[in-house]
Amino acid sequence: MRETLIQLRQVMEQKHVDIVLIPSSDFHGSEYIGDYFKARAWMSGFTGSAGTLVVTRDQAGLWTDGRYFIQAERQLSGSGITLYKMGQEGVIDFPQFIEQEMPQGGCLAFDGRMVSGALGSQLEAMLARKQAQILSTEDLVDLIWKDRPGLPEAKAVLLEERYSGRATAQKLDELRADMRKEGAEALLISTLDDLAWLFNLRGDDVLYNPVVLAYGCVTLEKAVLYLNPRKLSESDRQALSALNIEIKDYDTFLGDVAALTAQTVWADPQKLNYAILRAIPRHCRRIEKTNPIVLRKAIKNETEIENLRRSHLKDGVAVTKLMYWLKTRVGKEAMSECSIQTKLHELRAEQEGFIEESFGTICAYKANAAMMHYSADPQHEVPVAAEGLLLIDSGGQYWEGTTDITRTFALGPCSPEIKKVYTTVLQGMLNLSEARFLYGCSGINLDILARGPVWQLNLDYQCGTGHGVGYLLNVHEGPHGIRWKKTAALNEMERLEAGMVVTDEPGVYIEGKFGIRIENELIVRRGEKNFYGQFMEFETTTLAPIDLDAVDPQVLTPAAREALNRYHLRVREALTPYLNEEEAQWLKTATRSI
Repeated sequence: MRETLIQLRQVMEQKHVDIVLIPSSDFHGSEYIGDYFKARAWMSGFTGSAGTLVVTRDQAGLWTDGRYFIQAERQLSGSGITLYKMGQEGVIDFPQFIEQEMPQGGCLAFDGRMVSGALGSQLEAMLARKQAQILSTEDLVDLIWKDRPGLPEAKAVLLEERYSGRATAQKLDELRADMRKEGAEALLISTLDDLAWLFNLRGDDVLYNPVVLAYGCVTLEKAVLYLNPRKLSESDRQALSALNIEIKDYDTFLGDVAALTAQTVWADPQKLNYAILRAIPRHCRRIEKTNPIVLRKAIKNETEIENLRRSHLKDGVAVTKLMYWLKTRVGKEAMSECSIQTKLHELRAEQEGFIEESFGTICAYKANAAMMHYSADPQHEVPVAAEGLLLIDSGGQYWEGTTDITRTFALGPCSPEIKKVYTTVLQGMLNLSEARFLYGCSGINLDILARGPVWQLNLDYQCGTGHGVGYLLNVHEGPHGIRWKKTAALNEMERLEAGMVVTDEPGVYIEGKFGIRIENELIVRRGEKNFYGQFMEFETTTLAPIDLDAVDPQVLTPAAREALNRYHLRVREALTPYLNEEEAQWLKTATRSI
């Protein structure tokens, strides 16, 4: 059993607590979090980005999704923590587990700043049936985490309009128009990418996400931005002040919420944490609807779209140069997952405007690729030889935008089984990218296009087909997505609007054997409008070859072969000017018509 569990249970006994809930979150509901907030990882030893730990006096369970089943089984082995595979038949979810294990009149503890308002309210109602109490004002993990890292102190900058495409003043005007329609006098904001978008503010407080730890409150007359004031330069503070934006200290936000005088407050329970919701005065009428920034942020303006095209051109150059390097040198010189990952970083860093990766690169060889969110370990180097498949899922943050791309490379001859599965995944990816659909469709209507070919093999991938992508922001962005299964936490029914960015990334993952994923990014665009309505289509922005060495052309439909050939011609024409003579000649072969 982990020592951390023993220590936590001692604190639970002292505080008369029966169950402790430890989510994977920060005070802002972020997917990727700073080291200070990694309490669940520190407590459990499981390092995946998604998971919830529940500790009772004699049990401990960790809930995570299909991306992390294999990783979690390995990392939790011998820890005294039971893995609960979310979404699997017969697996209880953690709120039900808490209700089941809570004694009559017991106590549940969690840091109210780390739990969403929606979840906190759900637990509150559930535990009321057992006359149980909630302790949400104390962080019990903090009492035993003696060498806990501090909060980040990186500087922040205001994003120039040539990148954002829309001034902060204009965004505030549009937001206030949304508020007036709903009768809201104040809007509370805690989601970091929403704040970054609204105030055209970027920072370095969360790895891979160029955001700043902050809160916001917008009224019809003014706006308040709560952050560490030392993060801003004097000129940026003056620029914000000129827009009637007041800067206040990060730690004063909850106190100001408790002192609100507004009669009607827009408070999105999915975005705000439980502590914020509890701080809102009783006299306030709450509008508990989705924060309007979410949709506005997801629909990119034309400046952002043009910049995104530039970012994908740069990213495509880096990925293509890596593919050339792999194909021409594998088996001739020593390579490992980590060294390949480092090489890709170096190639991206050569591109003008590159800032950092947009998420931790997944460079997974052979069976490691069956773990959807595998992370190569420098302490345990995995050599790569001229055989098998190598999956690389990666992305970059550029001043012109955020990228996300996956390619699976054949490093040697492929078996008929691998070619069949690889080409089937490719067929699904092409089906979706070539789709035409009527306006009003959502991702749940389109998922079958990509997943259908995989299902025909009696296989599946235990994740969505696509997610939204931010603009120089989070690589995973709502409200839209592409998946077949409705879930409580996501809005699969959000219709696809022109200007939204979404990924197209079907795959197959066979434990102990291989993993295959092929991913391009798409922009939703308007197509023809006629008697039947407004048709929509996708523009593919990702520019990098798809490995033809793993393709069986006979598995592809004629339409898919034509689409692949058109895509490869576009890739060749776009990237050749940025390659040297040898690379360009190789690319000509790598993007040949089939």
